[in-house]
Amino acid sequence: MGGLAAAGLLVGCGTPVKMFRNAEAGTSQPPNHFFTVDWWTQLVSPSLLEYAPREQARPAYDERNDRVVTLTRDGVVRSIGDGGKEAWRYSVGNRFYAGAAVHEGTVYVPGTDGALHALDAKTGALRWKYVAGEPLGTTPVVEGELILVASQTDTLFAVKRDTGELAWLYRRDAPAGFTIHRTSAPVVRGQTLWVGFSDGALVSLDLADGGVRWERSLAPGAGSTGQFVDVDTTPVLDNEGHVFAASYTGGLHCLDADSGDVVWTSVSQGITSLSLHGEVVIATGDDRLDTYLADTGRLIWSRGLEERAGLDVELVKGMLLVPVQRSLLFVEPRTGKNLLSWNPAEGVTAPVRVVGGKVYVLSNNGYLYALIMDGRSG
Repeated sequence: MGGLAAAGLLVGCGTPVKMFRNAEAGTSQPPNHFFTVDWWTQLVSPSLLEYAPREQARPAYDERNDRVVTLTRDGVVRSIGDGGKEAWRYSVGNRFYAGAAVHEGTVYVPGTDGALHALDAKTGALRWKYVAGEPLGTTPVVEGELILVASQTDTLFAVKRDTGELAWLYRRDAPAGFTIHRTSAPVVRGQTLWVGFSDGALVSLDLADGGVRWERSLAPGAGSTGQFVDVDTTPVLDNEGHVFAASYTGGLHCLDADSGDVVWTSVSQGITSLSLHGEVVIATGDDRLDTYLADTGRLIWSRGLEERAGLDVELVKGMLLVPVQRSLLFVEPRTGKNLLSWNPAEGVTAPVRVVGGKVYVLSNNGYLYALIMDGRSG
């Protein structure tokens, strides 16, 4: 299934036609200078009652078994082998908002059914289930003997990896105003973690017991009635002792990771995802993609997007892969120029999974694609 038709259309048995579009020229062409499609497979059957379906969970990679683990809107966990063959499935029953984590032979599944499921990566058998009682909204973070996962209602759970027992939890009260339907995942370094909440706070916690080291409001003056002050970005750390996070209305912040003191701020609003590459912070948000110098916060470039951006951006083979719901954009990282838009029918909302030179893409119509990245040509 790896070939691309000369006319720029990719057709498979039982699959809809896939259009590849050169973003600058507006012409149809095969993206043979960027990637080839190794294989694809349908995971979710379409429903006539669905309008604008969305898949939001990033695929996970099971290194031991060389499989991809997908969590889809039909509430099913699937382990997919090479060529798109399904090895096993496990049903939770509710749609997912974040992908699984795979670690040492176990798949950790954050369910919106209010439970964290630990599955055998080879067989899909349930090992244990921790009932959090709140819909879980982040990919679990495996750190030592703990599994860290945050709920959509502002609770961070630390669960024992071997037994599924609760080690500790940290909860904050949500603000009275409107919030963004996303959740910050924790980032860990050493015995410290950092995580954001919908009340606009970035909090540093002790990994061992969840004790507060410091907390900082990234939307000063918002108080308990602030609207859209959420810190839904997963924080990112550099090697100079800084942590970066953004409030939806309070802007992008660089703070001292140990003390929480603010180093610099940017007034840019609407940021929902951050990543750090060398000395550059990449921010996605409502209708735009920005890059900033990490040491000063100076804006390098900003480009508009066709609609709300997806979640995390990936840098692969000299290109930024940006899911923007209608399509997956291939962006030149130095200038922000859009090189290619790929719409595999219904677009792409979920972040992609990069494994070496291969990229796994879960499209909004429930197809999983394995792309082999060829890199830029010329």
